Amino acid sequence: MNDPANGSITELLDKIRGASYCTVLTGAGVSTLSGIRDFRGINGLYKDKDAEKIFDIKYFEKDPSLFYKAAAGFIYNLDEKQPSIVHNVLGELEAQGFVKAVITQNIDLLHQKGGSRRVIEIHGSPQIHYCLRCGGIRMPYDVAAAIVKQGKLPRCPNCSRVLKPAITFFGENLPIYALREATGEAQKSDLMLILGTSLQVFPAASLPQYCLRSGGKIVIVNNQPTHLDSAAMMHFDDLETVFNGLSDEIYR
Repeated sequence: MNDPANGSITELLDKIRGASYCTVLTGAGVSTLSGIRDFRGINGLYKDKDAEKIFDIKYFEKDPSLFYKAAAGFIYNLDEKQPSIVHNVLGELEAQGFVKAVITQNIDLLHQKGGSRRVIEIHGSPQIHYCLRCGGIRMPYDVAAAIVKQGKLPRCPNCSRVLKPAITFFGENLPIYALREATGEAQKSDLMLILGTSLQVFPAASLPQYCLRSGGKIVIVNNQPTHLDSAAMMHFDDLETVFNGLSDEIYR
């Protein structure tokens, strides 16, 4: 792994600025800096008892309260969370025209808070809650979050069924339009930054391959090994150090 010294940070920024089409793929490790637990890390959510049931559509249909009780502390308190240095720097790099799109596996809305305008949420988003039975029923995130904070469940006004967030659960397909858009962005990329993901969840983990097959380069910043480490042009393991360095450079 590269030591993120000043020279290598400057080189990374030069590559970002010199790319014709730079995109970013982010995972849960990006948001741990904002105090949100990741899934597969040392203290990840999947270390908890019955954690695999939280995002399982079959369990949600049987007992949606399991999801809402578990998610109250990391999805329905997002108004208390602030974007990290990573989110903010990516937002600034997009504003400067160097980052064309952020493709994220995250469901915490922090890229938008950090200033990124082109965010492709390939695992869905909690911005909308809907009824699995009644078509056309939609509830925005802030309304659902207020209900969950009261210890209640957001319900359909027609049938009283508990609403589901538009997050992709295990047993559901990824949102097809988001996946198509993400694939297209990866294919156009001559540089893709892979941040805070160990690339274990497919099909999201296959997106860097589209970049590589099109002749693009990848840079990986992650504190765990990935199956594409050997293919990376540059590789760092400390997100916070790298992005603090990038912040110093771009605001200089």
